[in-house]
Amino acid sequence: MRSEWKWFTRGVATAAIGLCLGIGSFGQSATTDEGKRKVKSKVSPAYPELAKRMSVSGKVKIEVVITPDGRVKSTRVIGGHPLLVQACQDAVKEWRFAPASEESTQIVEFEFSASGN
Repeated sequence: MRSEWKWFTRGVATAAIGLCLGIGSFGQSATTDEGKRKVKSKVSPAYPELAKRMSVSGKVKIEVVITPDGRVKSTRVIGGHPLLVQACQDAVKEWRFAPASEESTQIVEFEFSASGN
């Protein structure tokens, strides 16, 4: 129990330091593998409020299975901060890709950044 408390207090302290630094602007971007199916429409992930407050930044990689008609059939998280991955999965499920003759798989990468302006 003491060990868990120690980690909890460290996390709270880290969040408090981030808030005190006044990190003010946040952003995200998305890229897909070159040479793969083109994206016809995108939905950007919402930057989770807790991640903003904690100044969490980094990349999230999602493997996307795309149906022949361009809809997202399924997603699988390859990597990324746990506070960011759900927002990315929710957004990419709304994406539409160019039609193709068969199902395909590609990697979509989102980058979240926190910068003090």
